[in-house]
Amino acid sequence: MSGNIILFDHYHWTDLLPLTFTRPVSELRIGILTIKEKWERYLQQQVSYMTEPYLAEKYPTQLGDENIFINSSILPDPQIVASVQSLHSGCYIECEGQIIAASLPRDIAASISFWSEITALIKDTATKVDIHFNSQFIRRPYDIFVLNGIALLQDFELVTKDRKSAPISSSNQVFGKYPVFAEEGVRMECCIINTTDGPVYLGKDVEIMEGTMIRGGFAAGEGSIVKMGAKIYGPTTIGPNCRLGGEVNNAVMIANSNKGHDGFLGNSVIGEWCNLGADTNNSNLKNNYLPVKIWSYTHATFKDSGLQFCGLIMGDHSKSGINTMFNTGTVVGVACNIFGDGFPRTYIPSFSWGGAAGFTTHQLNKVIETAEIVMKRRHMLLTETDKNMLREIFIRTFPGL
Repeated sequence: MSGNIILFDHYHWTDLLPLTFTRPVSELRIGILTIKEKWERYLQQQVSYMTEPYLAEKYPTQLGDENIFINSSILPDPQIVASVQSLHSGCYIECEGQIIAASLPRDIAASISFWSEITALIKDTATKVDIHFNSQFIRRPYDIFVLNGIALLQDFELVTKDRKSAPISSSNQVFGKYPVFAEEGVRMECCIINTTDGPVYLGKDVEIMEGTMIRGGFAAGEGSIVKMGAKIYGPTTIGPNCRLGGEVNNAVMIANSNKGHDGFLGNSVIGEWCNLGADTNNSNLKNNYLPVKIWSYTHATFKDSGLQFCGLIMGDHSKSGINTMFNTGTVVGVACNIFGDGFPRTYIPSFSWGGAAGFTTHQLNKVIETAEIVMKRRHMLLTETDKNMLREIFIRTFPGL
């Protein structure tokens, strides 16, 4: 296939808030890799984005003479990749009523000023190709932990194919059906790993401290640390530079976030630069065992998830104090600071400061100040582009201020 690749956000960008307030859909992590990283590995080339205008400064669109637009909410697999690679100029693929991919020349592609225009333009200018395949879409935040096991298996094969794992110390007890793969620099001693239900992938320079118990599937991104005595039930993923401790079940941490202490995290998705204070716990099952309702930004109300198990969804730069309790199906926006006794409400808008006793506004200048300190500890900088992004989210959250 020859062509410039662009991953375009669809209406699922809104459905995936608050996680997508700070990123395109393709920057979400599920399995081992982000969606963008999956496509780049399959296609063996760099890709760019078409996303919300305020995100485009950090995630720009790169046009070529011939442009292959791919729906960023679909998880690639060999069948889908083969279909995309066979796509001819001026044609598009549709599946389940959604455009999967389209090939457009520069002059037509350049007329798209916003991702929401792309569906109508493709249908007006391109020819539909009927291809049928089973596809996995990320439509809601909770799809990330629901589909994490499938994605982890696919990514494990993609990342480790024809490669040999670094040696694993004999002080560890490893058993089960699936393999363990360790990249260079992994440190792990006196741990128990059960791969009966899924593989275990340990990225470069990961440290798994002694006494940790892992039931796969599990993936730890580069530079992450799992604290002593952690109990991890799969399918669970932590992205690069995360810290993980306590009890965790079927959770995904996108990158650079901390849950370093005891406390339960289950059936949850945690964004980037978050910190869960010691003994933070979330409920993932209602006492009456009924399906969990969860906040929808698209509909501005609570919608039935259809899930019996659904825990915490937390946007970037949000924090919880010690002993914080989150009820079943809680959604926390961007840059929140949550603390105090009792259960806070199950939808907490971005830039909220407080807890069960009530909330005030977490001031933007304080958010930026904290983010700079937090990122500096990991030798990273909060850029002016990042600050502009936070300002835009603040304006969208409080349009009257």
